[in-house]
Amino acid sequence: MVWTRLARSMREGVTLRAMGERLIVAEPSRLLAFLRGALPGWKRTTLEQRIRAGCVRVGGKPVLTNAWVAPGDVVEVGDRAAEPSEAAPPLGIEVLFVDEHLVAIDKPAGLLAVATDRETERTALALVRRHLSTPREPAKLWPVHRIDRETSGVLLFARSKEIQERVQHDWDVARKHYLALVQGRPEPPRGVIDQPLIEDRALFVRVGRGRDAKPARTRYTTLDTRGERSLVEVELETGRRHQIRAHFAWLGTPIVGDPRYGTPGDRLGLHAWTLELPHPVDGRPLELVAPPPKGFTPPPGGRKAKSGA
Repeated sequence: MVWTRLARSMREGVTLRAMGERLIVAEPSRLLAFLRGALPGWKRTTLEQRIRAGCVRVGGKPVLTNAWVAPGDVVEVGDRAAEPSEAAPPLGIEVLFVDEHLVAIDKPAGLLAVATDRETERTALALVRRHLSTPREPAKLWPVHRIDRETSGVLLFARSKEIQERVQHDWDVARKHYLALVQGRPEPPRGVIDQPLIEDRALFVRVGRGRDAKPARTRYTTLDTRGERSLVEVELETGRRHQIRAHFAWLGTPIVGDPRYGTPGDRLGLHAWTLELPHPVDGRPLELVAPPPKGFTPPPGGRKAKSGA
């Protein structure tokens, strides 16, 4: 059985040695990708559940996210949580990545990213901070960027002020992809919206020129059109407030469920799909992916973002 696993893993580009339920990593890999190569008979969803439940240990410690594993790491897979006391992530929030420097989550729609004058407790920042805290050591967390309350998807936090400043300093090299549900069909079906944006005193953003206008570029590709709606992949080349919402309203295809720039709906049709950036400490590439929610799944054969696994 061990040799079957080894042969399968080598075919998939993952080399390992197995000792019962103990697996030794030979090449850098995401934890989930490593386990899928080492345990070909296990379903992906089962492995993901085991990781989230704390049943997988790396170096003797439970790992609750799809973290990186390095050569020499010992990975153990158990039937029960390694640490029953390990708290589960806050309801509705999935932790995508965590190490001693960064935390990335999949923020649900309807949850504030950070505090406002009206709300300080029910925010992604506050909930994740409490999740990472222990009675002896309260966690410290700084937002690297923000996404709108109504937008779901990847949200990144730093675990120190220094790391926050490092990531923000190099934020222009980060690649940010969104999935957007828009009303109608964008024309042309793919292109770049290169239109400056102006924000007025009421915080309404619109395309316009003038002294206060700021350059804004949004690259997009239509993935699918069904009825009166289209699914569009969006890459931000600049990061202005409400940039995607304002640009697609200007194009004549406003985001579905956007009462500010289009028409109201059950939820805003905008999902922060992927965030790619170099790790601020060692420079290794990070690919943070928030799975598309219901209704946002690209069609078979369409472009799909890397899974990060």
